[in-house]
Amino acid sequence: MRRMSVFPQHGTALGNLGRTANEIRQEAENSKSELVSDLVNLSAGARFQAIRSLPMPFNERKTVRNRVNSVKLSKTILTADCRQQVSRSFRRFCASLASAMQHLIIWQDTLKEIGGRFGTSVLSYFLFLKWLLQFNLFSLIINFCFITIPQIVHAPNISSTTGFRGLELLTGVGYFNQTVLFYGGYNGEVIVSKPAYNMQLAYFFTIATYLVLCWVSLIYSMSRSFQKNFVLETGPVSGGAWRLLCSWDFSVVNEKAIQYNKNNLAIQLKESLSERLQEKNKMSLSDRIKHLSLHLLAWLLSLGLALGSCAGIYFLGTDPDLVSSFTVWYHSHFACISHSCAYVLLQAFSFNHNPNDLRAEASTLLLPVVVSLINLIVPLLYSLISKIESYPNPRTKIYISIIRNVILKMSVLGILCFYWLNFVPDNISCWETFVGQSVYRLLIIDFIFCLLGIFFGEFLRNVIGTMWIQSLGVPEFDIARNVLDLIYAQTLAWIGIYFSPLLPVMQVLKLFIIFYLKKVSLSMNCQPPKHTGRAAQIQTVFIALLFFPSFVGVLSMVAYTVWSLKPSDQCGPFQGLDTPFQTIFNWTDSIQNFPKGNWVWWIFENILRSELFYYLISLIVLVITYFLWQITQGRKQLIKTLREQIVNEGKDKAFLLNKLQNLQKERREIASYRPQDFDQTPHFNPNWTNTLPLDM
Repeated sequence: MRRMSVFPQHGTALGNLGRTANEIRQEAENSKSELVSDLVNLSAGARFQAIRSLPMPFNERKTVRNRVNSVKLSKTILTADCRQQVSRSFRRFCASLASAMQHLIIWQDTLKEIGGRFGTSVLSYFLFLKWLLQFNLFSLIINFCFITIPQIVHAPNISSTTGFRGLELLTGVGYFNQTVLFYGGYNGEVIVSKPAYNMQLAYFFTIATYLVLCWVSLIYSMSRSFQKNFVLETGPVSGGAWRLLCSWDFSVVNEKAIQYNKNNLAIQLKESLSERLQEKNKMSLSDRIKHLSLHLLAWLLSLGLALGSCAGIYFLGTDPDLVSSFTVWYHSHFACISHSCAYVLLQAFSFNHNPNDLRAEASTLLLPVVVSLINLIVPLLYSLISKIESYPNPRTKIYISIIRNVILKMSVLGILCFYWLNFVPDNISCWETFVGQSVYRLLIIDFIFCLLGIFFGEFLRNVIGTMWIQSLGVPEFDIARNVLDLIYAQTLAWIGIYFSPLLPVMQVLKLFIIFYLKKVSLSMNCQPPKHTGRAAQIQTVFIALLFFPSFVGVLSMVAYTVWSLKPSDQCGPFQGLDTPFQTIFNWTDSIQNFPKGNWVWWIFENILRSELFYYLISLIVLVITYFLWQITQGRKQLIKTLREQIVNEGKDKAFLLNKLQNLQKERREIASYRPQDFDQTPHFNPNWTNTLPLDM
């Protein structure tokens, strides 16, 4: 193809001096027309590259491209060109759609702003909150579509109504007793439609599907995070040089945040150096015994506090006589206690409340308040206990604090679940609704304490540290404590998913409000934490804690409820059955009579109910796990060998560099030697015979 020139093709510029301007312009136009005709005959890719390589300004190339497109549109479009045009249009549409989707992602700009001002360590908390919000949004959508809407459209299961008094927003009882917010608001009737809609199957499979999808998502997220943050960042590459040269957070643009990152990097380097020095300087036997004694004492105190808290909740929930005796004793020794407070204590843990008694309804908030106070005060005591210990590494101190808080929170939830599943079903007619209301109250009171923590723990702490006691300084944003609070709240939401299908509504609203309040509090009251070494690995630990013991414990509780406990006879979709899982047996028995459903019955009876099937599945999983473990070990050995080769090549290069330096040094020494000039003209020695050997 002929390239476009700024001059006509006939002769040179000197040869065109005798021609008129119109003739030169006409010649240039003819040349451009020939260029356009040549470009039209090319394929789309070649035409694009040819236009880009034209030696002319951008505006002229754009004019040429427009003329080529207009000529192609005026001609008959071939099949190949049409396909290329459609493909290009589709790519442009996909690019535009992707750009539009970026703007639709929730909190996209806000998260970028947080990452730019406070770094990725603080950003990880908000990303974790957003991740939990997606869980609850998905749960809300499927529960509302497959359980709530069919029940509302068919017929609400309401036998008696109570007027709304406002206290229900905190307690969940009264007006909400038989609404679709809780288990008792649903029935197990088959909705007559084409096809028929079985509410029992819909309730069972919707909850089961959501839990299975959560399990798959948690496993995938945990494995990906572990691979990224533990496997790829361990070994020699994660030492001081890597941290110094490759760990800077380039998303930070705020000057104050940059200074925080500098200080954080300096702290990480000091910690890394102190760890290496501690490996060399081993403690004596007496120092080891002293440290072990302090650690043992701290662990005994921590476990004692957790055990005492669980015992208090257990006895308060299971022994109302104990509460009555304590109230009488306290009232007899302290006259300042009022009769109303004593009545609240007596009614707090009784199973039968008058629905019209506001005082009895308010007394149900005592247990959630006690639980929230335990979750607030005991971690502060853990912080005081940790001061008697002397951990050489701050990261170890963070992990120990996380483990103790997880033990406390999961122990409290375990005692509550034991109380709900062993004492409540025998004393309350619609016990599933009672459990759902108890979880609802725990979630609401935990949200209120979270708001109080933002105000008193961050706002007032900032005011005191900046105005009155300046030595305290600005409070740090405690990532570990805030993430553990999110894990605790999400565990409550998962526990209540079976007993309150619309409980994700409250969790979604709670996460939305907490996100914006934490963002404002972070901007106004807090500073990024000083010790954020390996924040990504701590994030992996948080995902692992969300899976175990949080999600695994919830899954065990729901499975025990479905397989072992008898549902209420007066409310709920499974009333009249021995266990909720019996609805699956009833369904398979009903489809056995249909010729087209025999295969479903055969699969359920001969495969899903066979122990051999699960034995084979377990065996296959173990074999696959073994092969993957062997592959991982082989890759680790290969990585080790490659690292050894890199070290050996480095030694070889160092040896060659030393040889080269020695050679250059010798050459410089030779070059520095300058002998005196001498006459190279040959001279005749008359006594040349004296130079001969004597034996000649």
